[in-house]
Amino acid sequence: MDEVFTNIPDFEMTEDQRMVQQMVNDFAEKHIRPHMMEWDEQQFFPVDLFKEMGGMGLMGVLIPQSYGGSGLGYHEYVSVISGVARVCGGIGLSLAAHNSLCSGHILLFGDEAQKNKWLPRLATGEWIGAWALTEAGTGSDALNMSTTAVRQGDQYLINGTKNWITHGKSGDLAVVMARTGERGKSNGISAFVIEKGTPGFGHGKKENKLGMRASETAELILDNCLVPAENLLGKEGDGFRQAMKVLDGGRISIAALSLGIARGAFEAALKYSKERHQFGKPISDFQAISFKLADMATSIEAAALLVHQAADIKNRGEQVTRQAAMAKYFASEVAVKVATEAVQIFGGYGYTKDYPAEKYYRDAKLCTIGEGTSEIQKIVIAREVLSGYPGQQTGKAI
Repeated sequence: MDEVFTNIPDFEMTEDQRMVQQMVNDFAEKHIRPHMMEWDEQQFFPVDLFKEMGGMGLMGVLIPQSYGGSGLGYHEYVSVISGVARVCGGIGLSLAAHNSLCSGHILLFGDEAQKNKWLPRLATGEWIGAWALTEAGTGSDALNMSTTAVRQGDQYLINGTKNWITHGKSGDLAVVMARTGERGKSNGISAFVIEKGTPGFGHGKKENKLGMRASETAELILDNCLVPAENLLGKEGDGFRQAMKVLDGGRISIAALSLGIARGAFEAALKYSKERHQFGKPISDFQAISFKLADMATSIEAAALLVHQAADIKNRGEQVTRQAAMAKYFASEVAVKVATEAVQIFGGYGYTKDYPAEKYYRDAKLCTIGEGTSEIQKIVIAREVLSGYPGQQTGKAI
């Protein structure tokens, strides 16, 4: 199938960027599409696929080459995540969580010894990474987390349970946020790197999900888990501030994921509308269908502009909180809207697993929930706009 919307809106793609995009598209078509429904049905997390992607540099897209990564920028990263998600949202989600959350946190806040110790293994896919902030009772209210870390000499004793953790079972390493200070205080959270095999560090149940089923989601359990003090990222009490910074990049990831799902759903619906005949002509000839396609295409283009605007600002090292939240909010809602319309265009077939529309429909919804719900994004956007709206006029980040 011909690629739709290949150009980065308002940003000139370099030849290297085009090569990355084409490589990812070809890989996804060859190695993911033939298996995506099998993995989805079985909730199978294909570890070997991620090892293979590590060999291609896709597990360390943003990690500098000095640490074994690809050393690419956020435009390429958007192309990677959206290119994979265009075929399978679940694989795209896991790829995003590994790159932007786990690896991204260590890259941003680890010291040189920590970066040299862990990033090469993550960047090459030797290790798969997890990132643990959320708990059962504190989804958006992270400051009131129950997981604690108590300093004991040159170690921390960590106890608690984390929920909805991507790669919570299969991950080789996790960045875990735990409370080292007063509950509810922004300086009361710290971030720790914990390796698989550490005594007291294990996993609980694997979630049985509506969509993104090839992406593993499970509990992380910390039961008197002793972690070396040298595994603390940054200073004690900096973990919440670090997590919010990491989530700025993570929201670009989910925006890119949403963009890919929307494109995949649109392309499937467009192709079907040209092939499906009713009353002697393809259904794409009917205005009811062609107008749906027009709305879908326009929404995707608008989402792409927001996503790449956020990527551009992130590449420049500027504050991206507002633009990342806008991109994540808008693109995720577009993914749901486009996937819904795709099912409608497929009609009864869209409700069956013989066609891809129902999978895009199921996968899309997570994008409005993960890494901050749409409601949380509105809070962030409103706060940023109210605190410094003139920045929007100058093109500078608020």
